[in-house]
Formats: sequence, structure tokens, C-alpha cells
Amino acid sequence: MNNFASLIDHTLLKPSTKKQIIALCEEAVDYGFASVCILPDYVKLAKKTLEGSNVKVCTVIGFPLGENTTQTKVFETKNAVKNGADEVDMVINLSWAKGNEWKKVTKEIAAVVKAANGALVKVIIETCLLDSKKIVKACAACVEAKANCVKTSTGFSTGGARVEDVKIMAEALTGTGLFIKASGGIRDYATAEAMVNAGAKRLGTSSGIKIVEQK
Repeated sequence: MNNFASLIDHTLLKPSTKKQIIALCEEAVDYGFASVCILPDYVKLAKKTLEGSNVKVCTVIGFPLGENTTQTKVFETKNAVKNGADEVDMVINLSWAKGNEWKKVTKEIAAVVKAANGALVKVIIETCLLDSKKIVKACAACVEAKANCVKTSTGFSTGGARVEDVKIMAEALTGTGLFIKASGGIRDYATAEAMVNAGAKRLGTSSGIKIVEQK
């Protein structure tokens, strides 16, 4: 908890101006956030703005529905990394997940991991759309595909991160080396702390400044 800001991905995933993205990057440096999480079109700008800092550039793949083709996600990933992304948050194909087509889910995640070429891959499983058994299956797919992290939510679906889901994920990922990113609806310090206590090692939020100042 001493370096709480270092757990936060300072997030802006809606249509924004260059000025807003630059401000987001400057805030991330000032507060010591882990990364800025932005739409792909602004990766180059964020990378340039953050040059010389420790703040990473994170962007999203297949966002927010996850229904792009695998080939599209692979291209998006390669393009993002080429433009300077250090981390990518990809959305799984949620139709496949809901239909228990886990081999296809795993294969697609692995393709994105390969395309990332060493960049950190965080896999969004959209926990609000999955029951507990499917959350465990999704975590297993991430492990098998050699992703780095499992993320709860896009923040654009029917719900965001829930403590009970993070606990399920933490148990499923014990001993695997993968970490958890909780995102969606984390707007105050109490909620952020609860997510960390449940097992999250990274937090995606547009309320990072408010959370850190509340602490």
C-alpha cells in the first residue's frame, strides 16, 4: 500500500483530444502511476510525451467487445507495439467464452502473446458476463497461452470489477505467475483497497488521482 500509485493504470478510453492525452501522461508522471491506458490511435503521442519517464504506455486490443477476428487482433497488437506500446490489454472473444470454446480462446490469446513480442499482455475476460466456472476456465486459458495478466473488465459492459470475482481469479491463478488487473467502477480508495486485498496487483481506473489523494 505504500506505493499505491504504482499499481494504477491511469486510464482514458473515450474519444479525447491530444491535449487531454498529454495531460493524462503528465499526471501519470507526476503521481507515479504504472501506465497510461489509452486508445491505439494515441500510442505514438503518449510514447513521445512519456519519454524519459518510468510510466508505461498501455493500449487496448479488440476493444471493447472482443469480437474482432484473431487476424485483426494480431495486426492491432503488432501495430501497437510498433508504435511504442509497452503493454496491451486484449479482450477475449466473449462469444467463444460463453459457448465454452476454450481451445479457440486459448489459441487466440497465444497468437496475441506472440504478436506482442515481449510486450506485457493483459487479457480482459469481462467477468460480469461469465459465471464462476467460466471465470476459472478463462484464467486457465490465459495461463496456457502464456499471457502475463488476467483483467476483470473493459468498463464498457454490464458491470465492472467485483471483489468476489477477483478472489475467484486469485485462487485460479495461484502459483501460475500471472497477476490480476481489476478495472471498471473503481472510483475511490476504499474500492481500490478492497480489490488489492482480494488479490489484484494492478488497477485500471480513470479516478487514479482521486484514489491516491484519498489515501
